[in-house]
Amino acid sequence: MATTTTSVSDICLRARAAARALAATDSATKDRALHAIADALIARTPEILEANGRDMEAGRENGLDAALLDRLLLDEGRVAAIAGQVRDIAALPDPVGEVIDGRRLPNGLDVKKVRVPLGVVAVVYEARPNVTIDAAALCLKSGNAIVLRGSSSAAGSNAVLAGIAAEAAVEAGLPEGAIGLVAGGGREELAELATQAGVVDLIIPRGGEGLKNALKGVATVPVMYAASGNCHVFVDASADVGTATEIILNAKTQRPGVCNAAETLLVHADAAPAFLPVALAALLDAGVELRVDGRTRALAGAALDGRLHDVGETDWDTEYLSLTLAVGVVDSVQEAIEHIGAHGSGHSEAIVTRDAASARAFELGVDAACVYVNASTRFTDGGEFGMGAEIGNSTQKLHARGPIGLRELCAFKYVVTGDGHVR
Repeated sequence: MATTTTSVSDICLRARAAARALAATDSATKDRALHAIADALIARTPEILEANGRDMEAGRENGLDAALLDRLLLDEGRVAAIAGQVRDIAALPDPVGEVIDGRRLPNGLDVKKVRVPLGVVAVVYEARPNVTIDAAALCLKSGNAIVLRGSSSAAGSNAVLAGIAAEAAVEAGLPEGAIGLVAGGGREELAELATQAGVVDLIIPRGGEGLKNALKGVATVPVMYAASGNCHVFVDASADVGTATEIILNAKTQRPGVCNAAETLLVHADAAPAFLPVALAALLDAGVELRVDGRTRALAGAALDGRLHDVGETDWDTEYLSLTLAVGVVDSVQEAIEHIGAHGSGHSEAIVTRDAASARAFELGVDAACVYVNASTRFTDGGEFGMGAEIGNSTQKLHARGPIGLRELCAFKYVVTGDGHVR
């Protein structure tokens, strides 16, 4: 297993060599390796939990907040779920070799557009040790070698998980170096990884704005940002109060420390008098701190007024990752769309409505990777979308958007077959 006892460049070069072999590896061998990884995770769960326990203890001592500690935590159920996702990925169709398009030209040449691996994918991530396995499984299935670089807060968990996965993969027939771990260094190490042009084909950072900015300043390797989520739920004039309340409760409270949790609730002025007293009371009872504009406060009712906080200008742009929610009243669907355009991160946005015209306007007007009509933003997830798992959610438009799964880890090439054709 590669660690920083070997240099970053050596780890990447080993991955490059492995990637050449992986690109030609058959589906059965890759699937056998994934099942071996899943089996090893279950068999070695006590070892994983012991390492994670040390990381959790250090995290508490270092003052990690509740959201980060929740991301860091592994237990038997979570390890089993990670192994299950690996098996789910193994069961998916192999994207490598898939013919995206094909035709015969008038001159008789056969042209096929065929999906191929990217090569070497580096994934840089914070706190969440499950990403170690999710990312490795997705990359192996799609014929890519992977270089993992986790955060110091999960160093022990990541080392054990990556070691288990690498050993199982090699024993099942995959090349040495297909899974590499860079661990223990600082920003200099990150900069070295981000400048492995010609060796690493893509870097996917999964973390906060600090990580994103650190890479922006130095990267010479292409970067696909699995970015933060400042997500909104908009309750339209025609929305059913009960449905809308259930959706915002789920979107905010089901797991607040993740990127697809709602951070802002917008309410149409015509729905606000009936909706706000009910929904705000339910959110407060669920432990949510509410930061509201003046119109929301006026409609909330005297019983709730003392439990509300005034919203600040920066709140509209904040990804809280906690039980905090900004709430505002707007006068139209278009005003909601404009607010989301000004403050959203392009991740996941939802409208609750019974009006088809409002739903269509929202679908067309909101520029985000995932747009929901009458559903919670919490569904933005590779597993929920039937992709087995994900490396992250891209808010970019090139080359992938939304959950980054198997197909998003591939490029394509044209295969042209002739019969002695010359131009």
